[in-house]
Amino acid sequence: MSSVLVLSIIAFYFGVIFFVTWLTTRKKSANDNQAFFTGGRKSPWWVVAIAMIGTSISGVTFISVPGMVAATQFSYLQMVIGFVAGYFAIAYVLLPLYYRLNLSSIYGYLEQRFGQRAYRTGALFFLLSKFLGCGVRMYLTALVLQLVLFDGLGIPFGLNVAATMLVVWLYTFKGGVKTLVWTDMLQTLSLIAAVVLCIYYVCRAMQLDATGLWNTLADSPMSRMWYFDDPLDKRYFWKQFLAGMFTTIAMTGLDQDMMQKNLSCRTLADARKNVISYGFGFLPVNLLFLALGILLYQFAAQLNISFDKPDQLFPAIATGTDADGQLLLPMAVGILFVLGLIAAAFSSAGSAVTALTTSVTIDMLQADKRQNASALRRTRQWVHVANCIVMGVLIYLFRVIGSGSVINAVYVIASYTYGPLLGLYLFGLYTKLKPRDGWIPVICVLSPLVCLLLATHSEEWFGGYQIGFELLLYNAAITALGLWAVSKRQ
Repeated sequence: MSSVLVLSIIAFYFGVIFFVTWLTTRKKSANDNQAFFTGGRKSPWWVVAIAMIGTSISGVTFISVPGMVAATQFSYLQMVIGFVAGYFAIAYVLLPLYYRLNLSSIYGYLEQRFGQRAYRTGALFFLLSKFLGCGVRMYLTALVLQLVLFDGLGIPFGLNVAATMLVVWLYTFKGGVKTLVWTDMLQTLSLIAAVVLCIYYVCRAMQLDATGLWNTLADSPMSRMWYFDDPLDKRYFWKQFLAGMFTTIAMTGLDQDMMQKNLSCRTLADARKNVISYGFGFLPVNLLFLALGILLYQFAAQLNISFDKPDQLFPAIATGTDADGQLLLPMAVGILFVLGLIAAAFSSAGSAVTALTTSVTIDMLQADKRQNASALRRTRQWVHVANCIVMGVLIYLFRVIGSGSVINAVYVIASYTYGPLLGLYLFGLYTKLKPRDGWIPVICVLSPLVCLLLATHSEEWFGGYQIGFELLLYNAAITALGLWAVSKRQ
């Protein structure tokens, strides 16, 4: 595709996003700090539900899930079913706690339950998780944009990253959560429309009607979903289901980024409807991505299209050309690919940077307790700028990322960084013990190190057992065991 055409599409898309941003922030609020942090607790639940799908999916899902089908088949849906169970746990265990305590940052619970060191430790693990996870996601997006747009314009990768983070800052710095719930809803709808239309155009290119599409998916060995036969396999159902459930509890229920929008709903009942609605919404959305993956692999085999990594499958076909320089698919597919990628990536990035600003301002600096409204506004604005700069530097550093599916990297990072958070919350909610506050940071650092040792030697030590995404559970269990060991006996 022409670089000018791609740039025009991006400019039009962000013109719409900035217009929505202006609509939500045009009225000066006397309490704009709370509007930034919690949306003033006035967000309609159905808007948040749609927005959360786009926030949770990100550009990694948009690119990596179709590419990972060859290696994992439809086994990813076993994990998605676990996601739904995890959302019920969030709706009926965590949300009542957060609403009862009226928290702007969810890590305030750790301070009330354990003490100041636990509070800071939880916030630090969130910051580490979010910077690394979002950095990986945005790296992939920046890399694809470099290939389809910026290389053709002679723009280096560093400038591409700087422009990306500038756009994120521009539409989030003022409105925060109040703006994000509406812009993310728009971006989610754009994302889903893009993947549905991409499936339509690929089917048309392969001359498949509805029956042909069904037969192609059903007959493909890549559509196998259930794995109950080998407990040692990473794709074993109960590994995937439990990993999905607890990954959702950790990466959504214990994540300031994800909960910030959920807590912007008017009431606990609205927040519950929102969480359960978008939890079930993940099943059809991820099924669309996996179905697209099979179609793309079939199409690539027909035309003998080669690519180096699974993450390159979708971009290579959507924007690629044949030996004569003709597009492999109609130009509409390339346009939809760019729109869907941008919608997914920027929804996730904008939400992450806003949550990072909330956590640094409230949890680390505690500016809400020490400053008046005007000083607090200036502090969060400078923190917001700093977070965008740090995120941009991380994206640039991730250019040396290894081969393979980036979505695996996201979940592996989550297993190490969210494990201590999950252990802290489970121990706090389901025991009455009081660990010695000074030992909590030590345990939370040691637990991921022990898990790293287990992950690298599990096959050798445990008869071929491969640790998959359930590493998160082991991490949480080791953290909880350590907390029990240092608890005060009464």
